[in-house]
Amino acid sequence: MLGPKPLADRVAIVTGASSGLGARFASVLADAGAEVVASARRLERLEELARTNRAIHPLAGDVGEPADRERLVATTLERFGRIDICVNNAGISSGAAERQATVEVFRQVMRVNVEAVFALSHAVATAMRAQRSGSVINVSSMFSFVASAPVPEAPYVTSKSAVNGLTRELAVQWAPDGIRVNAIAPGWFPTEMNAALFEDERTQRWLERNCPLGRPGRIDELDGILLFLASDASSYCTGQVIVIDGGWTIR
Repeated sequence: MLGPKPLADRVAIVTGASSGLGARFASVLADAGAEVVASARRLERLEELARTNRAIHPLAGDVGEPADRERLVATTLERFGRIDICVNNAGISSGAAERQATVEVFRQVMRVNVEAVFALSHAVATAMRAQRSGSVINVSSMFSFVASAPVPEAPYVTSKSAVNGLTRELAVQWAPDGIRVNAIAPGWFPTEMNAALFEDERTQRWLERNCPLGRPGRIDELDGILLFLASDASSYCTGQVIVIDGGWTIR
């Protein structure tokens, strides 16, 4: 059972924390007792989030840039002396269908969605290794298991499939160091990235028809799995990609 503050004395990093799932993740971890360094490109959004909880500490940066990743880790260690949790949430989609045919767009998506996850995970693992403990939580997608059709997202789907493989491989490599690596694969959850889809009534009806639970997810329905993976409740869980999709992938 999780107590009222299961993450007391823990320090977390959350990327892509200026909106959507990332902002929610930062708040949930802070409410559970962690000191949370919230990172994203939009500082004003992070500062607004930080005003809701004194345990959230905003730090602007682009996770796709090596210098910003280094500053994120260094600043967290300078301020708190440790890193216990890293939520690799930052991600981008491919955009319009016609853009997906370009190698440039493919590389951009892979740089943020895969390369940055790989690099930041390695950076925080150095601190976690010294502690002999840590939890890396990658944010994948149900579209790492099934095609995204009728929404065309080839680069995004490819990147999230790569995140699953990276999660499993790092989990095996780092298990002897006490570092656990898992991933959450959400289904249809309203976010800033997919807002246009949820504003379309035809899309809403299509989603309701095709999802076994008949609706999109509520943002609070990821709280439990996040806290499970971030806390000692999952001390024997590593290398797992846990799908939270209302049954979409079992149709």
